[in-house]
Amino acid sequence: MPAQTHPLENAKLIIQIPCYNEENSLPVTLKALPRRIEGIGKVEWLVIDDGSTDKTMQVAQENGADHIVRFKKNQGLSSAFLAGLEACLDNGADIIVNTDADNQYNADDIPKLIQPIIDGEADIVVGARPIGQIEHFSFFKKMLQKMGSWVVKLASSTDIPDAPSGFRAFSRDAALRFNVFNNYTYTLETIIQAGQKKMHISWVPVRINQELRPSRLLKNIPSYLKKSVSTIVRIFVVYKPFRFFMSIGIAIFSCGIIGGIRFLYYYLAGNGEGHIQSLILVSILLGIGFQTMMAAFLADLLGVNRRLMEDIQHRIRLNSYANEHDSNRNASSGSR
Repeated sequence: MPAQTHPLENAKLIIQIPCYNEENSLPVTLKALPRRIEGIGKVEWLVIDDGSTDKTMQVAQENGADHIVRFKKNQGLSSAFLAGLEACLDNGADIIVNTDADNQYNADDIPKLIQPIIDGEADIVVGARPIGQIEHFSFFKKMLQKMGSWVVKLASSTDIPDAPSGFRAFSRDAALRFNVFNNYTYTLETIIQAGQKKMHISWVPVRINQELRPSRLLKNIPSYLKKSVSTIVRIFVVYKPFRFFMSIGIAIFSCGIIGGIRFLYYYLAGNGEGHIQSLILVSILLGIGFQTMMAAFLADLLGVNRRLMEDIQHRIRLNSYANEHDSNRNASSGSR
């Protein structure tokens, strides 16, 4: 009998690295990346230069990057991430690995990261860091990491212990499905979308390297906290609209009912005239609560429409990708 092969054996892997002013750390990161991995036919590197003002692009060229995507102006990590996915797909990637330019993640764990995809057991694999054991992570940052993972678990019905991790692998089909709306972070949204679209997502423990530079996200803790809270609220509004608005509506409506019961108590006791203001407040709370609950149904309908549009978009992307690569193969055959 012929030997069995994995579904993606001898696939093409592209490792993408979003960068912004990383001329010092990028050479270290690229030097650590593998060029050959067992079970993979070809490994290439892609650098996304997110409008850097230093020599990031030159450093990428000098250190062996196969592909470079460059923005004229800084557009943010999410835009760089999505541009990288698109470029990887355009260059025929079967599997895409995303890693950071600061060499935070141990590149020797890339084979372990992609193995579930090669075996056909997962569409997305997240590298989970040992958060509690990382000495250069402050207590505040560790708490935010745990909070982010908890929020993602609620919104996506997945169980990823390190949802904010940027070290992750995607199959080609998974990469074609993403739409990231938040310019601040893509890490949480991609997991939530994967869970809602019933993609199989798993995680593997990974190691980290020594810190090359301080985190840019935690330079201003109040600003980081503000962005984190707004991101969490937005996640629930976009991905769990019915639960979000219905919970608020029920809470407000319940306050109105409690206030109404209180007014009735005083009214039946003969003291109703002194609590007219309470009756007005009760009316307002009941009205707002009812309207918010109605908004929950409308938001849910909009969510259904968004999912239908995303499904249509995915089909269009699949057809476009298939047609483009069929044309490329025909052109290659004709030139021989």
